Amino acid sequence: MAVKGLRTFVGLPRAVLVSALLASTALASMPARADQDDFHFRPGHLLLSRAVYDNKASNIAAGVTQLPPNCVTPNCAAATTDGTYPMVFSNDLVDSSFGITAKIVLDELRLNGHRVQSLEVPNSGQHGVTSNKDQMVTSFPSKSEIGLNLSIDRHSVSFMGYIAPIDAIDVSNSNTPDVVDSTNPVTSSFSRVIATVDEHGRFRFTKTNAYSGNNGRAAILNDRPGANVFYATGNAGNGSNPQPNGVIIGAGAQIMTAARASLVDQPDPGLPTPAGSFNVTELSLKADKIGKDTNFRGLTVFNDVIYVTKGSGGNGINTVYFIDNSGFDANGKPLACPNGVGLPSASAKLPTTPIFYDASKLQTLGVTPYNMCVLKGFPTNLAKTATSFPFGVWFADAKTLYVADEGDGTNTFSAATSTYTAAAAQTGAGLQKWVFDDTAKTWKLSYTLQAGLGLGVPYTVRGYPTGNNAATGLPWSPATDGLRNIVGRVNPDGTASIWAITSTVSGGGDQGADPNRLVMIKDKLAATALPGSETFTTVRTARFAEALRGVSFTPETGLGRDADDHDGGRPCDRDDDDCR
Repeated sequence: MAVKGLRTFVGLPRAVLVSALLASTALASMPARADQDDFHFRPGHLLLSRAVYDNKASNIAAGVTQLPPNCVTPNCAAATTDGTYPMVFSNDLVDSSFGITAKIVLDELRLNGHRVQSLEVPNSGQHGVTSNKDQMVTSFPSKSEIGLNLSIDRHSVSFMGYIAPIDAIDVSNSNTPDVVDSTNPVTSSFSRVIATVDEHGRFRFTKTNAYSGNNGRAAILNDRPGANVFYATGNAGNGSNPQPNGVIIGAGAQIMTAARASLVDQPDPGLPTPAGSFNVTELSLKADKIGKDTNFRGLTVFNDVIYVTKGSGGNGINTVYFIDNSGFDANGKPLACPNGVGLPSASAKLPTTPIFYDASKLQTLGVTPYNMCVLKGFPTNLAKTATSFPFGVWFADAKTLYVADEGDGTNTFSAATSTYTAAAAQTGAGLQKWVFDDTAKTWKLSYTLQAGLGLGVPYTVRGYPTGNNAATGLPWSPATDGLRNIVGRVNPDGTASIWAITSTVSGGGDQGADPNRLVMIKDKLAATALPGSETFTTVRTARFAEALRGVSFTPETGLGRDADDHDGGRPCDRDDDDCR
């Protein structure tokens, strides 16, 4: 069989020839740079985001490095391990804010998971990317970051991160430059940033002061004519009560104008600009910690309505929400949900400007008046009693909604059965299918897809440690706990194909550092009872020192130029070179 490019090596000794071929193969699998002129994503493929840690022991000095950075005694702790993956994340046990910034790689995949090409987001680890150049990182191991979303007109994909160098510590809990909380144990300041990438691999970046003290999770660009705004979700605050006004207004659902200039030429974006606000008092419940009812993660737009999810934290309600843009009644209540629960207006329109709020009431009522509703039929019990942990959401149509539940994260382990027993026993974790009941005018849970996920069953990853983590006394090997970000499409045969990123439980210092998976399932749209034959297949598994985060379709998908992609072959196995 002829080998492309072999003529370059003619006349070399066999050993040298083999080395040269291996080197050329390695180079071919290296991620492309953003400035590569001939780069092009093919519409109709998947786009996967990966956080890739550089695994340098020198990043942290055990017993020497003080955490958090620039801490003041007595609020300091010495690092327990050096920067070696995955042991480095056991430092989370002495520094609850612990994380290290890492590069972001975008993989274009065929629908069965086979990699087509990869693109690295500009970062300080690349040659020529100095501090005044456009760049962006994620925080490893922040599990809720770099979710991917196609823009409204499908021309680009958006995601969130930080303007920071590679290997910076505790950036995900840092302040933002304009919103500084003096009680935050992490004293550094870094701007959060939204990136878009188009079909030619061209990036644009927009900085924001939202999500101070915490992280932005997802963003969607409204690129319709005359709009040019992002909708974003995330969380804010890492300090004590009372929180600064900037933290309160900088949490949850945000809206911001997309920038056109390079990062260094962008003006100070000023204070955050909320797009939506919810408070448990809308449901006649006692008020929680101000600003923490909107610890949002998942994000989607369907029929001109913004939907978000909350699935973590001890405040608020773990459920599915929507932003009501139809106005308020005479009592200042959202028209779609005067009692906190409702359905979107049939005449809903996407917002293009921030909501008005009463700044004098921020410390007592938060961002008010409230304009968000719990989607009718979804849970309304407080997070303290939650058994639901929604993350990604995808509408197959107006009456079929798939919700990814990531599980509760409990890593109880039985040595007798070699199983994470709490994860294995969950009934709501996985992919929930909700169907709208036209008669009752409410959403109802039809069933939860779990087969093939192997909830609670440990799996191995090449190069990853086995045995127990001495710091936790539990196994290093991760197991699937549920699902996070999802994307789907409706097929001509009446099924829906859904791709999902798994969540994990393990004995690692931080479960967000676990190598997780991209899985796929086909579900019969018309089914209202759990089909016995449907099962998830694993299409990719994260490698050593990386984690999978977001999944979407490539830019321009759905605009009539999709790839004629007959990927009916077997899914990628984690030991297949093409799947690594």
